[in-house]
Amino acid sequence: MNLKPLLNVLGALLTLLGITMVVPIFISFYLNGYDLSGFIYSALICIGIGIPVWYFTRNNKSLSNKVGFAVVTFSWVIAALAGALPFYLSGAIPNFTDAFFESMSGVTTTGASIIGNIETLPNLANGIESLPYGILFWRSFIQWIGGMGIVVFYIAILPILGSGGIQLFKLEVPGPVSDKIKPRLRETAKMLWMVYLGITLANIIALVIAGMPIFDSICHAFTIMPTGGFSIKNSSIAYYDSTLIHSIIMFFMFVAGVNFTLHYRAINGSPRSYVKDREFCVYFSLIIVVSTLIFLSIASEKGFYLAKDLRDSMFQTISIITTTGFGTADYELWPFFTQAVLLSLMFIGAMGGSTGGGMKVIRSMVLVKYAASETRRMLHSRALIPVRIGAQHINEDVVRNTLGFFLFFVTAFAVSSIALTFMGVDLLSAIGAAASAMGNIGPGLNSFGPTDNYAMMPLAGKWILSFCMLLGRLEIFTVMVLFSRTFWK
Repeated sequence: MNLKPLLNVLGALLTLLGITMVVPIFISFYLNGYDLSGFIYSALICIGIGIPVWYFTRNNKSLSNKVGFAVVTFSWVIAALAGALPFYLSGAIPNFTDAFFESMSGVTTTGASIIGNIETLPNLANGIESLPYGILFWRSFIQWIGGMGIVVFYIAILPILGSGGIQLFKLEVPGPVSDKIKPRLRETAKMLWMVYLGITLANIIALVIAGMPIFDSICHAFTIMPTGGFSIKNSSIAYYDSTLIHSIIMFFMFVAGVNFTLHYRAINGSPRSYVKDREFCVYFSLIIVVSTLIFLSIASEKGFYLAKDLRDSMFQTISIITTTGFGTADYELWPFFTQAVLLSLMFIGAMGGSTGGGMKVIRSMVLVKYAASETRRMLHSRALIPVRIGAQHINEDVVRNTLGFFLFFVTAFAVSSIALTFMGVDLLSAIGAAASAMGNIGPGLNSFGPTDNYAMMPLAGKWILSFCMLLGRLEIFTVMVLFSRTFWK
């Protein structure tokens, strides 16, 4: 494999990440935070390595199919390594494994954190709220960059990828089908980022008007839109005892879980594109049905109804199905039925083409339709029964890709769960952690629930979960192809 195109892209990406550290550097300098030197050293390392690598491999824009897979996968690994440097060099997270876990969780928009355990991180006696403002901003910012996609961001900023960028776009954008909303790829990337940025700004303004401090609003908006879930408060969104703030966050989490192509069409004068889209209708219906079931389950156990329980039920449903992972309540205190339902939502995820994780609603729909068509074929063996969603015929390639994805997803989940139990993690915690990492959700079950953190996870378990986060964000095939014999022939 020709390494020059790969190194050229990674060098430019590393330089770009180093430049973005200027913002937290100014924040740390202004507030005299102890993380200032960590950010300066991190920026110098990224730029110092990135520029020479890019310079000595420039003028080589040919990107083969094989190089495309490597570029996308290693771009995310490099982003996680670069993102870990400020945590590690500032001393905020003195263990590199923990720093890398936190960074990978950020860039993949998982939201699983190791911060909050006094025994393992004695310098953070007050958990997340002990962190300096520069680090808090950086945690949110890397999620925001990872939300729309590192390579999509790169395509929008720099034209260096040329025609090979089309392959990278298809490999990174989540969902079984990657739509181009503009004839030219760079225009598509720019439009997606403009929509993404516009909704983020609207989110910040809405939160500020609702009474949330400006810094808090920026940090939370940067993690709501990518459905990341990193909060700057130990108790997450429950810290803000405001129905209005909770409602605004619910709305924008819901928006982030919708295919961004639909947002673009609505902004350009076609709001009916939402209701015409079958996946959106299923996504919306799932939220309503599941929220109602959870509310009724909580109410039946208590014996009375509360408006807060209804709001918490809706919030947690949207938070989990969009894989954001924010919390206004501890769902582990709810009936076991609600936990089982929420665990199921971790696998389903949000819509394809959104910033959400999981298998995606559209894939779940394809699997159900395929199972129904196979059942009918048992009765009519000679019949030609296509898989349809509404009036749309689903191509055989998409069905085959979906089946393969489902097999890999379930296998990776099962293997990682078993591996975690081998390390001494109890079964329920292992299942929740593996599902959370594969679905890029954040909170899991039992020891790693919504009010806990991953500090006590064994070191080897953190590396396994970091790999699962990468698998989930790049939708498995892009990463797994690197481990195939065919790739290296």
